[in-house]
Amino acid sequence: MTYQKLTEMLLEAGSAVRSKVYESLKSTDVEVLSAVHAEKEEDTIYHIDREVEDILIPILEKYASAAEGFIVLAEGIGEDSNGIVLPLGSDREKAKYKVIIDPIDGTRGIMYNKRSAFFLAGIAPNKGESTSLQDVEVAAMVELPTTKQYLADVLWAVKGKGAFAQTHNLINGESKEKKLKPSSAKTIIGGFAQFARFFPPGRDILSKIEDELIQTIKPNNPGGKALVFEDQYISSGGQLFELLNGHDRFIADVRGLLYKLLKSQGKEGGHVCHPYDVCAHLIGAEAGIIITDGEGKTLDVPLNLSTEVDWMGFANRHIYNEVFPIVQSLMKKYNLL
Repeated sequence: MTYQKLTEMLLEAGSAVRSKVYESLKSTDVEVLSAVHAEKEEDTIYHIDREVEDILIPILEKYASAAEGFIVLAEGIGEDSNGIVLPLGSDREKAKYKVIIDPIDGTRGIMYNKRSAFFLAGIAPNKGESTSLQDVEVAAMVELPTTKQYLADVLWAVKGKGAFAQTHNLINGESKEKKLKPSSAKTIIGGFAQFARFFPPGRDILSKIEDELIQTIKPNNPGGKALVFEDQYISSGGQLFELLNGHDRFIADVRGLLYKLLKSQGKEGGHVCHPYDVCAHLIGAEAGIIITDGEGKTLDVPLNLSTEVDWMGFANRHIYNEVFPIVQSLMKKYNLL
């Protein structure tokens, strides 16, 4: 199957999820949408998450035979972490592709009609257990807007071919090409930059690293002016979206390293990022954003539902050169590395 067809499939699936979520927000009480459906190893599955399975799988099934089979790994879908094989009943070993999806990334924000969530998806050739994030050849993300919005963005990328985007008008159905433009600023001073610390524990450690990062870059601050702004978007897709649109200049999600430290001290860990949360990061890479793992290496993790993921995103090479050496030093100082 061509990259174009695979892209069409992901965008069709994402658009269907968008329509379902949009209508649910308008017609269903928040108490229903935010009710817990199941507690799974990878995350808590809410009622709003469960609603999308019945529309997502038939769309993928429609393309599965022509694609020579999919192994579908998706948060909240299937009975276990092995995912499901499409066409249903076909041989897992013979499936040509692995499709990893987060149907609603940012559930906690959208189920309260508070802030956009995102449908995230990536497709890689099936290499069995060794299939990894760097194998992803097609990725897509579809904005799942609140009911106060009538415009929503759709983004996609093909490896080595670039990143693309459109803005969809949900009232009249029109689509308009959109240019992705990460920030060209040479410093984080005056812009948005942050460590993801929206879930406890350990936020005090991340706050110290963030404070010292800013103080190192700008040691003198007469009058105590606001130097760097933060925006704790409770969605990895949302964080990528802000980088892609030039809103944020630097984001680091190193909760996995943080909780590893806390556990070594006999303390409790917390909720972390998983491969499905970063399955569309090919879009960022193709748009020119510098994306690394928590240690500054190439972000590459197995395509599964359970591996802990740490990642950092830098809007451009200037930001990377300014921020990364300091961040690495501070993470060592606070025993995250």
